[in-house]
Amino acid sequence: MSPRWEPDSDIRRGNHVVHNLHVHLVFVTKFRRGIFDDAMLTRCEEIMRDVCVSFGAELREFNGEGDHVHLLVHYPPKIAISKLVNSLKGVSSRYLRAEYTGRINRIGLGSVFWAPSYFAGSCGGAPLTIVREYIENQKRPT
Repeated sequence: MSPRWEPDSDIRRGNHVVHNLHVHLVFVTKFRRGIFDDAMLTRCEEIMRDVCVSFGAELREFNGEGDHVHLLVHYPPKIAISKLVNSLKGVSSRYLRAEYTGRINRIGLGSVFWAPSYFAGSCGGAPLTIVREYIENQKRPT
């Protein structure tokens, strides 16, 4: 059998689509306050993993520092990134504020946990130069 037909766990299939979409997300705490410790980051990862599952996505990687978190999410094309981000930030904020009330109040975040902005970058696959070259070299009918 041809090697191109070997199963690839990154390539997912739907009724009318074959896809391999990944996004790198970065969320920053309000005022970039250093609030996270290891236990809080672990809980944040659990919450965000559950949110991704509810969207039909998969949280592939998660890590962070005191004032921000990084996520690598493998998602289907039917998901709007903005809706996924809204849910990730909203649900995690609600749970973390309820479970770490004393810590969050001490730092003085008020009623908002995350900064309103976020970073989203597509990733994976071939570099753009390779994709451009591939498209340019298609045999156009004359």
